[in-house]
Amino acid sequence: MSSASIEPWDLPTLDAAESHLRQSAFRPFHLRNLINGDLLAASSDCDSIASFNPKTGQQFASVPNSSPDVVDQAVRAAEQAFPAWAATSPSLRSQYLQRIAAGIEARRELFAVWESIDQGKTLARARVEIDRAVSNFRYFSTYILHQETHARWTDTNILTYEHRSPKGVFALISPWNMPLYLLTWKIAPCLAFGCTAVAKPSEVTSVSAYLLATVFQEAELPAGVINLVFGGGNPTGSALIRHPRVKGVSFTGGTATGRQIRRDTVDEIGKYLSLELGGKNPTLVFEDVDLEKAVATAAAAAFENQGEICLCGSRVYVQRSIWDAFLPRFVQYVRTNYVVGKNVGAVVSLPHYRKIRQYLTIAADDPATVFHLGSVPVETPESGYWIEPSILTVSDSSCLLKDEIFGPVVTLTPFDTEREAIEKANDSEYGLASVLLTNDGSRMRRVGEKIDAGLVWVNSWLVRELGTPFGGMKASGTGREGGEYSRDVFTTVRTLHIPQA
Repeated sequence: MSSASIEPWDLPTLDAAESHLRQSAFRPFHLRNLINGDLLAASSDCDSIASFNPKTGQQFASVPNSSPDVVDQAVRAAEQAFPAWAATSPSLRSQYLQRIAAGIEARRELFAVWESIDQGKTLARARVEIDRAVSNFRYFSTYILHQETHARWTDTNILTYEHRSPKGVFALISPWNMPLYLLTWKIAPCLAFGCTAVAKPSEVTSVSAYLLATVFQEAELPAGVINLVFGGGNPTGSALIRHPRVKGVSFTGGTATGRQIRRDTVDEIGKYLSLELGGKNPTLVFEDVDLEKAVATAAAAAFENQGEICLCGSRVYVQRSIWDAFLPRFVQYVRTNYVVGKNVGAVVSLPHYRKIRQYLTIAADDPATVFHLGSVPVETPESGYWIEPSILTVSDSSCLLKDEIFGPVVTLTPFDTEREAIEKANDSEYGLASVLLTNDGSRMRRVGEKIDAGLVWVNSWLVRELGTPFGGMKASGTGREGGEYSRDVFTTVRTLHIPQA
């Protein structure tokens, strides 16, 4: 097999993939859109986007920047497939989702290898996320077999009952930090509840979606039910969101993009929007904790996946009475357990590397800043986008306390009282998640119910039951997804009133 004819799915192990990428004759893979069941090469009017391996800085893929015409083709394919898919029984839809889950599971290592190469995360972290992608399909494949509805009698003996039907064609747009997991978190319920879709992964991390396209084909999913188009926010994402035949948008990404989506759809009152946006999440550490457990939990919440998880706790607030005990333990734990190249991967791209570096430069130039760990990385990396974990204390006015950095950078700040902790936690435009570390049962509720966050973890982090509502407050988005909340996203409810015969 010639080097030019090899595709990512031909390289199922890390050794095979890295060996192929090192060949002098290597040429970047050319990704193809999945439209109406077929993988189609980019049209002549499409530009291409270079995709780089964050660990080496090497271009390894070329992603089509799909034009509005290509998006229109995909949307019309989804629209044509919608009536038959919406009429497909839940049991048959469930079987399709089970096949997709099995297809991903059978290629677990393949997906993990390319997720690691594409995004920069460690292989171990990638495996966890592939397992979660499988769980997304399995969960919704069984959820739709056990749905209930409400029926009521009025005092005039008229039966009222709620009937749900799929909304139509959806635009599903996912981010670059957990590419397959978050893409399937949208695709699985969309298909389960009878909608069809055009999905667009991030142009920075598109390879796992490309692999997923072949799983859809092998599962014999009807043509057009799910279409994958690759490209950037402009023109691809914008054309998809604005398309008049798209009935709903499920988007995960930055708050600025979320605001633009609302502007772009302001005149389309009936177009449903589910927006999971940015976060600047607090971790509150109270004096009654077990220090060793609190340190480990706070560190995981701060530095897992290089801090590139929207749920990471990048603002750590520590009660002053344990500050002197917590700080050195925390620094040492991170230094020992979060090592670059071992269990800390590269950040996703050169622009993101430069963004993080800019914040660290701002911190270093502020006399009030103390670097307990980390430093300002080099301006232009020679090989790969590697940034060591940084732990800082900064002034209360520092932008590092306000802005979503989305990298391995955490601030530590002392507080005195419970009321002050709540005020500091809520002093943010965001409200996605929070971590509360305390052994006081009454405080768990007292504080947990006052934090402006859609998700609050107590003495834990990143554990989820897929039926629970997922989403944030304030600038962290609108809407909730998960279980019955996803059903609300993808179905329309109407109430029938039928008189007694």
